[in-house]
Amino acid sequence: MNDVIDSSLGSFSSTSAVDALPGQVGQTRRPFSGLGSTVTGTGTTTGSWAESTHSVIWLTRGGNRLPLARVGRRSWGTNLISVAVIALTSLIAASNLLDVYGSAAMWAVAAVPATLLGALIAYAGTAPALRLWWQIVFLIVAQGVIGPVIALNDTAISHVIPSVETLSQGFVSTFGAFKYLIAVPPPTGSGDGSLMAAWTICLWLSFLAGVFAIGDKRQLSVLSLLPIAIELVVCALLGTQTGFQPIASGVLIGLIMIVWLSWRWQLLELGRWISATIILLLAAGLGVGACMGIGQSRLILRDYYDPPLSPYDYASPLSGLRSYVKDHKDDTLLTVTNLPEGTPVRLAVMDQFDGNVWNLSDSTEASDSSDYRRVGTRIPNTVDGKKFTATFTIDKGLSDKWLPLAGAASSVDVTSAGKTGGANGNGGGESRSSADHTLFYYNESTQSAIIPAGLSTGMTYTESGIIAPTPTDKEIAKANAAVTNQPGTNQPGTKDVPDSVGKFASSVAGGEDTAGAQAQALVAQLKDSGWFSHGLTGDYPSLPGHGSYRINALLAGSAMVGDSEQYASAMALMARELGLPSRVVMGFLPKNDDGDISNDRTETVNGTSTVKFTGNDIEAWVEINLEGYGWVAFYPTPKETKIPDDNQNLTPPNPQTLVRQPPVPLTDPLRDEEQAHGKSALAGEDATDEPAASIWSTIGRIAAKVAIYGSPVWIPLLICLLILALKTVALARLRRHGDARQRITSGWQAVHALAGQSGIPVTGTRRDQAQAIARQLNIDGAPLIALGRQADYAAFSGQPVTPEQAGAYWRSVLTTRKLMLASQSFMRRLRTRLSLRGVFHNVRILSSIRTWRHGDKRKPDGRQPAKQRPVKRKSSTQQPAGQKPATQQPSAQQPSSQKGRQS
Repeated sequence: MNDVIDSSLGSFSSTSAVDALPGQVGQTRRPFSGLGSTVTGTGTTTGSWAESTHSVIWLTRGGNRLPLARVGRRSWGTNLISVAVIALTSLIAASNLLDVYGSAAMWAVAAVPATLLGALIAYAGTAPALRLWWQIVFLIVAQGVIGPVIALNDTAISHVIPSVETLSQGFVSTFGAFKYLIAVPPPTGSGDGSLMAAWTICLWLSFLAGVFAIGDKRQLSVLSLLPIAIELVVCALLGTQTGFQPIASGVLIGLIMIVWLSWRWQLLELGRWISATIILLLAAGLGVGACMGIGQSRLILRDYYDPPLSPYDYASPLSGLRSYVKDHKDDTLLTVTNLPEGTPVRLAVMDQFDGNVWNLSDSTEASDSSDYRRVGTRIPNTVDGKKFTATFTIDKGLSDKWLPLAGAASSVDVTSAGKTGGANGNGGGESRSSADHTLFYYNESTQSAIIPAGLSTGMTYTESGIIAPTPTDKEIAKANAAVTNQPGTNQPGTKDVPDSVGKFASSVAGGEDTAGAQAQALVAQLKDSGWFSHGLTGDYPSLPGHGSYRINALLAGSAMVGDSEQYASAMALMARELGLPSRVVMGFLPKNDDGDISNDRTETVNGTSTVKFTGNDIEAWVEINLEGYGWVAFYPTPKETKIPDDNQNLTPPNPQTLVRQPPVPLTDPLRDEEQAHGKSALAGEDATDEPAASIWSTIGRIAAKVAIYGSPVWIPLLICLLILALKTVALARLRRHGDARQRITSGWQAVHALAGQSGIPVTGTRRDQAQAIARQLNIDGAPLIALGRQADYAAFSGQPVTPEQAGAYWRSVLTTRKLMLASQSFMRRLRTRLSLRGVFHNVRILSSIRTWRHGDKRKPDGRQPAKQRPVKRKSSTQQPAGQKPATQQPSAQQPSSQKGRQS
């Protein structure tokens, strides 16, 4: 006996091997007949090439056709195998994200559980009670609750229970994580909920592939290739240029799916495993050879993404240097633990001079120095040197957008940032989540970072990085300038540089042979000839600023007096005049009273070193790019103990004549607002103090966030509201659609559906159903029986039914439904209201009845209506004894009892 596939229903029926049909003598129905194969008595085949006696497949079977297994409901083991294959291929497709996250373990934390959950939720559809609606609920819980707990584990309570922050950030990261992976150069790490991207991709696509894989129709199982292919493409677009073994992954997915589909379609013959293995190896070799022979070019979305950050929009950090000394000279602004002794901490790096200020260059002019990119917790780092891991704590007074860092960073973890404190660092601003702090941009060339949310008091973060070795003075003296076409040397030109800068540079360092020697000569001359003063109250007069006028006054004026702001600007400009790639750096130096870097500033207690930086430690210095050493720091500022007075000769050496008239000096010696482009610089709050935020506005913002983010119970509540709304619409549809007779019939269907949703098995006639409902719910059965009798009358009497009767019937139906619900306990009533059993079934019946009444003479169940036959009725008159009964004629009059039985 062979099993013949019913291609439309997916069921099977047993027939004899030779089943002669009328008009088809000598023909047989062979296996795969559901696919259109008909085998004739001559041994030829129509429709299926594989079944032909001349095909290779037929010959390899030795002339015997493969018996076909049943295609009905498959065993749970078969479905589990299909689901396991889908999970395996889904993980292989998602392996393109391994390089993005930078760690296989980090990738597996999100990809593996998401893939398994998606496959298991698809497998749950094999149980009719869990199909569709419960699967949707499972997917929502997996995406909205389980995923955020795994991807944002630090925000969860005890790392297990989701908090409001976990759920709210999880919802945002569901979509924001994809933008994060595109905007952040790999490896991104797990910061800012980036794992939600892998979780979302693996969960939903493995679910869709699993649904197609375990479907009843085996032909549709090939559609499971589509979600796997989509996952492969999406992960490749989000991945890197190299990917994780792309050729091996693609070939492996192809081979697994070929073998599985062959098994799924009952075409796999394990007895011929040698031939099958040879074919698979040839296919794999052909695939690998083609990939290696054709040039590989991968489209990466990250290469076409332009981060929406322009560092040129930020005010010059150097303009606010003196305000830190004025307002926080002795205040601790930054505390760093476990930082190597004598290590500077950078705030900002500037390489563009426009005649007024040094600033960050525009990306259109210098791609290397302005290339600030959003990064995750991991940062690519190719620097050789001493590794370290230090913890930074922002103290009161340090505020703005520049994140203090040391050396070349390999990773920065700012997830432990303080969650309170305003952007101005006074601790009284609005509350901000840690997600705001984790968004920062890093420049690998300048080794500096910008945090758009701003620094706040109490903010703590950990940096792991590398400090490059510092060359000796002799090595610097022999070094040449780096080649200008190398990375990090592409710099914009300077504008409006005074002639005194070039003359001073030429007279001091023009005779040196190497770039390193020229830089050393400039530093020595500025330290020897210059004098130090911040120009504050009690100090020797010294104008602020570092523009053309101020630098010309320093080099060619009456007094060579200033602080690191002026000396660093002057040296950087002179280096540019000599053809040296230079830039100005602003940051913290662990310096002594003379202003020199000192290891004594670092205190060690119980093996933990700590250095505290004050406002007086903020300094500016110059970096010059030397061949073989990279950017080397030079400190041209004179000793801070070298204080001028009126009895000393403060005139700079070799004064030069001014070529152009300088602009009018600023009236405010402590704040160069014009040079700052009208923007507040670092700690530029000294001019005006912003009013503290109102307590009511703070409460309002908190209440608004609570209202927006809600609570963890919102998801199940929304699902419950959706179910209740759906049932209300379905009930209204039953009540108002159709003619009066149909509405009465639908009214009983509403009672029947509510009984089924209450867990009451209702079968038989309407009277039997009414009695069963009354008995199970322990209520009066008279109203139910009356409703059933009226529905029978409307359905079978053939008498006209008015809309008023239908409306009265439905009012009784609604009253009875309320009585049925009131008789149940609270939990049972809740389950009844949320049950969807019979809702869509009633709507389908309603639609089919309406179709039948408007022209389609088939009944709602698809059967043809039975032909009407005349009913024979008995005569109501008594016949005399011994007389044969007369022939019964149809009578219009019937006994009342007969009418009752008929009705």
